[in-house]
Amino acid sequence: MQKCSAPSTSLNCTSDMVRAVQVLNDGCFCITLDQEKLWSTLESGNADDALLRMIREERPHLFSAQTVFLASEHAHRINTLITAVETVVHLPAYRQHVLASAPETARHTPQGQRGVLFGYDFHVQGNHTGLIEINTNAGGIMLNAVLSKAQRGCCPPVETFLPVAGAASALEQELLAMFREEWALAGKESDLTTVAIVDENPQQQYLYPEFLLFERLLTEHGIRVIVTDPAGLSLSEGRLWHGDIAIDLLYNRLTDFYLEAPEHHALRDAWMQDAVVMTPHPQAHALYADKRHLALLTDASQLQKLGVPEAIQQILLTNIPRTVLVHPENAEQLWHERKQWFFKPATGFGSRAAYRGDKLTTRVWQEILQSDYVAQAIMAPGERAVSEADPASKLKFDLRAYVYNGKVQWLAARLYQGQTTNFRTPGGGFAPVHVASDTQLQALGGFLNRS
Repeated sequence: MQKCSAPSTSLNCTSDMVRAVQVLNDGCFCITLDQEKLWSTLESGNADDALLRMIREERPHLFSAQTVFLASEHAHRINTLITAVETVVHLPAYRQHVLASAPETARHTPQGQRGVLFGYDFHVQGNHTGLIEINTNAGGIMLNAVLSKAQRGCCPPVETFLPVAGAASALEQELLAMFREEWALAGKESDLTTVAIVDENPQQQYLYPEFLLFERLLTEHGIRVIVTDPAGLSLSEGRLWHGDIAIDLLYNRLTDFYLEAPEHHALRDAWMQDAVVMTPHPQAHALYADKRHLALLTDASQLQKLGVPEAIQQILLTNIPRTVLVHPENAEQLWHERKQWFFKPATGFGSRAAYRGDKLTTRVWQEILQSDYVAQAIMAPGERAVSEADPASKLKFDLRAYVYNGKVQWLAARLYQGQTTNFRTPGGGFAPVHVASDTQLQALGGFLNRS
């Protein structure tokens, strides 16, 4: 039987809890993925084995067999930081400041929809929690719901960390309600009947299996779903169409966040004419996800000018690694200090063209200076052991909080090797997060000490 190293049985402060959780991440292999249950869950409701084959054969590193433990204090900080960001985003001064220079599509006011499935990505290291970035079309929540259904534990105290029965099914119902709420917020009084999930070449996307899971969920509840490339959509008679099917709501997974590409003109026109309820939408990205906002959120003088309350300022400055815009005036200093910084394109996504400073070449640095980049102070990701060997093999992990309307819907981890998450690492992929209370840690420590 796989065993866990015993955490301290005296947990009187936050640092004790953090150390105990690290012990679990370093040595607990007692909660594992039930592979057969995962496969059967994926097969459920499908007429063929296409989804299962897609994951087993083409995406073997989508799910990790390990779990990640997190101290309840870290989970609290994540929730507090998200609330703080929401507070700033809703300030009129912030919105005016951000939208003044945003593209036309971002300045267009949505019909009322908020934007589904934001992703707040964090690194956790020791006692520190750091927001790395915010995404407005975060993928993976349906995959994590499936993964949650296939967990098992080896001893009673560890089993208390497992999701409560029905948690994943409750999440799926919450996601269903979320799409219906977006439809209602847009002022629609009729039932939501047709949803289009839109991405470039959707069948070629690594997270395409999630599109199929969303299709399954919505279809089971009487909502017609079309998974399509933007080229499959057209604007006519004040509606967005897929062939002769009128689209009510468009679940937008495109990374052309402002619908600027020529091939997206029909979507752009539909958005600007309120011909479809689009979620997430360009304004959401402009308000939340442009990485230049991280520089604003870590600049005390700017926060003061915007009228951000002192308490909110402190939360932001404590829980977001310092971020600065890269420009000619600070280029020499940033190059000299490059080992302390991680460089990211301001409007990038998926870690593309992002570089650790200690990996930079002079050629890449010159390319950065010719582009629109931010530099964020490096905060190392957490680590999770994935073997019982001595020394143990470890992978890095980050945390993703899936958020709707300022509320965390689900917390997941991504295990990886290299500079950034990649879903290419053996043993890596999405992993469940188990938030540990001091009571659970004490019970586990006592159980193991008796064993």
